[in-house]
Parts: sequence; C-alpha cells; structure tokens
Amino acid sequence: MKGILLVNLGSPKSTSVEDVRVYLREFLMDKRVIDAPWLIRKFVVECTILPQRPKDSAHAYQTIWWDEGSPLVVISQRVTNKIKEQVKSPVALAMRYQEPSIKSGLQELLDQGVSDVLVIPLYPQYAMSTTETVVEKAKEVQKKHFPGMPLNFLPPFYNDEDYLQILTENIKNQLPQDFDLVLFSYHGLPERHIYKTDPTKQCRIDNHCCFEESRASHPYCYRHQCYYVTEQVRKRLGLEKSQVKQTFQSRLGRDPWLQPYTDKTLEELPSMGIKKIAVAAPAFVSDCLETLEELAIADKELFINKGGESFHYMECLNEDKNWINWLVQKIESYLA
Repeated sequence: MKGILLVNLGSPKSTSVEDVRVYLREFLMDKRVIDAPWLIRKFVVECTILPQRPKDSAHAYQTIWWDEGSPLVVISQRVTNKIKEQVKSPVALAMRYQEPSIKSGLQELLDQGVSDVLVIPLYPQYAMSTTETVVEKAKEVQKKHFPGMPLNFLPPFYNDEDYLQILTENIKNQLPQDFDLVLFSYHGLPERHIYKTDPTKQCRIDNHCCFEESRASHPYCYRHQCYYVTEQVRKRLGLEKSQVKQTFQSRLGRDPWLQPYTDKTLEELPSMGIKKIAVAAPAFVSDCLETLEELAIADKELFINKGGESFHYMECLNEDKNWINWLVQKIESYLA
C-alpha cells in the first residue's frame, strides 16, 4: 500500500528559551544550513549563536504563538487532516527539525501497512537548506530504520501552472485597493549555496543568468525560481513591473546573502515616495515566525518608522482550499 508523508520545516516545542535552543541547535547544526566543516559549525553555533539567539527568538515566538502551539505546525497538521478526508491512503505529517520527526512519520505509515511512500517537501522552490535536506534526511532515516520502504519525492513545484494560479488568486484576494508596490519577500540564502547547488558551475548571480532560457542549473537555482514565481504572479495579477519588487529576508552572519535585502529595502522605500505596500512571502506555504513576526510585525514597524503609511501583509496559502485540492491531485496521481 502507498502512503504520503508531508514534510515542513519544524518549530520549537514551546516558546521557552531552552526549547528554542534545542530547536536552533538541531537546525543550525545541519550541514546543509550552515555548510561549514563540523568543528567550525559547532564553534559558530555553540559560541556565537546559541548564547543569545534563543532568548531573542523565544521572545519573537511568544508574539505569534497560538493556543494550539506553533502556527507552522498547527497549520501543517490542519492541512494534513483535510487531505486525509479526501484520499483513501494513509497520510502523515513530519517536520525536518523537532517533532513530529521524519522517523515518527514513516513509522506511523508503516504501522498502517504502507510499503511505498511519496514524500512531499512543502517548499515551492529548491534549496540546499530546504528541499535537499528533507530528501537526504528522509533517505538517511529510511536506510537506517525502514530499508524495505521505497521513497519517492515530489519535486519543487515553483513552475507548476496550477500552483502559480492558486498562489496568484490567494494574493489577489488579499490585495488592498490602494497600494504603491507589491513586495515579494523570499527567505534569503548565502550566495555560496547557489553556487554549490549549480551542477553546471556556470551560475553568476547577476541580472542575466537567472533570466536566461533553458539553463541546466535552473532546476536547482533558488534565486532563479524565486524570480520566476514573482514574474509569473505579476503577469497574472496584471501589474506593471514598476508595481512589483522582490527582496530576500532573514539573513544570518556576515557572508554575502542574496540581495536586495528586505529590511534595507523597506528602510529606503518611503524616501522614494513608496509609502503604501502589500507584502507576500511566496517561499512559504504556511505562515511561521519569518512571516508572522519578522515580516508582519518587525518589518512593518521598520517601514512605518521610516515614513511608510500602510504595510499590508498577505497570508501564505495555509489552509486555502485550492492549495489543498492541488496537493490532493498530486497525491492521487501518485496513487493511481
């Protein structure tokens, strides 16, 4: 029997400093997140990040935490439950970091008689620190604990026409009547990650490479895929190029990350006469700390303090019925 495992990023168990520290340690010690040798990674995480960041992050989580728990986990579970109502085969949920773990998700499916699994990483775009780490972790767990259970993986879906239309409709339904600019803010990555995942070794991270047609590296280029989504949604919304801007958020450390940076851009926009903006976060399918706290609270305050008048954050797909139906269709194709 075939089964489905949905996998999202993960979250601390609670907003306590210790639980946040445990989560950050697991997340940041992933060699596909901080891609340095183990000893260097250990030093950076334990000596420069964990002494202070858990306290700051715990406070941030407290501002967006729901009664049921972490918004990302709660939303992911709700989506999973709604999918279960529409498909006959077993469906389980896992997180790349913390609970429910990929191991527990696969065990749940095995206990229901599943012998073949479709793993769905809940990331539209491909990145070493998202899709790749889910795939490799799932393979690692399968090899060690479930050697007789074949795994299949849903590829990144940034260029799926139906997905793009669903994303467009979700944004369109939330657009305010009056705005100067629609800002697409994607989670940032160190530039070196883009180079590392490029099999052609031709990536240049400039204003030409990501926009050229038929480049072999595009299936693995996060930057290209973000710009592709922005442009496709812009066209479907009927907006001029001058009405849309793309940025990258959540950088960590001093190494160069993908630019332009969201926070720096928000500081500059009011002085350019752009004072009413609508903000979307198409790298996420579920609202989380990076959207609900970083964008909708901290970045909104930054923009307003610099002279902005209106900052309208548009929610992720979350429990959008068309998004859930799209997932169901992908699952049914696999089950057929």
